[in-house]
Amino acid sequence: MNQPTTKVVFWGVRGSTPTTQPNAWRYGGNTACVEVILSNGSRFVFDCGTGLRLLGNEWEQSSFGRSLEAHVLVTHYHWDHIQGIPFFPPFSQSRNKFHLYGFQSKFVGPESLRKVFDAQLASPYFPVGAAAMGSAREFHEIDGGERFEINGTYVSTCWLNHPQGCLAYRLNTEAGSVVYATDNEPGVPEFDENLRQIASGADVLICDSQYSPEQLATTRKGWGHSSWLECVKLARQARVRNLVLFHHDPDSTDTVIDGFLYAARQEFPATWAAMEGMSATIQKNSTEVAMASSRIAQRQRVHVEATVSGLSDSGARFEEKAVIRDINFQGAYIALEHRPALQSQIQVQLPIPGSTGSETLALRGTVTRADPSSQEARIGVAVVFAEDEDRVRARD
Repeated sequence: MNQPTTKVVFWGVRGSTPTTQPNAWRYGGNTACVEVILSNGSRFVFDCGTGLRLLGNEWEQSSFGRSLEAHVLVTHYHWDHIQGIPFFPPFSQSRNKFHLYGFQSKFVGPESLRKVFDAQLASPYFPVGAAAMGSAREFHEIDGGERFEINGTYVSTCWLNHPQGCLAYRLNTEAGSVVYATDNEPGVPEFDENLRQIASGADVLICDSQYSPEQLATTRKGWGHSSWLECVKLARQARVRNLVLFHHDPDSTDTVIDGFLYAARQEFPATWAAMEGMSATIQKNSTEVAMASSRIAQRQRVHVEATVSGLSDSGARFEEKAVIRDINFQGAYIALEHRPALQSQIQVQLPIPGSTGSETLALRGTVTRADPSSQEARIGVAVVFAEDEDRVRARD
């Protein structure tokens, strides 16, 4: 009998507002939306940011006309968590059914989530009203501290410290546990304790890490968000298995997020930075993280020797002579003997054509895939290079 599984897929990972700047391409620019798929067929969705559109497109393509049913858990009603509602095709299909959960806001009143849903489709903000959304929709009003059951999955909630309120959710499934705790600023003992309790022992903790520790202590204090350092502290205190940094600031480039991830992994090695298309599959006592293959660009075939150094998935440093199979200005595909850790940084030293042999081009990259290769029984490693300004020439 197959073990039960819980798969977590990231469709939107940004906070505040979407971003399309080229130097944020790798992690992605859509706002908050995370899908959870259980092996018993149950589907959950955390938040309805612009990533919801991508999820809807995927569901439409994979359903082949079959009906869909899902449970949508909304943390709060700020724009970056509801922007995707008008652009989610499954809401328009009468064969589908959705159960939507949210709290009663003192600024909106009873049936807050229903009113927020309708407002996203109201004139003059959108040309098609909620009445045209043909799917069946049931709205459930919940509160912090509640615990309820959906198809054998136990859902827990707690309040977070965020302007106008925000809920964290925990899903306890047959395979393991997922905690979604975005939009939270640490420092208020009551909220901090709530979060420690709901995160305790989680297999995957998705945590707001929008700002640097320095920003959180100064210019962003009181804005309702957290930092990678506070996420690490929480992960340690709650003894979670995997920490996922989430709700990236729209002004944070891929290189900035790389820096947050690198710093966090020094303190808590089982840390990941949320990336659009990334997934985490939970089975009993194990979690496997996979990157998005769609983020690997087309490259030109080559056969170039290089020196590669980095951190293996066992945590050991390595340096080896390697062969680059494909390359372009954005990244490369390299055959390695060592398997580097996903999302770790590696250094690639390339000889400069036409030089005397004493010069090399030093490139810094981030590992996006590491799969067994059919070539020479090596590991095929996909790397995305840092921005041009980080590339330097080095002498031996």
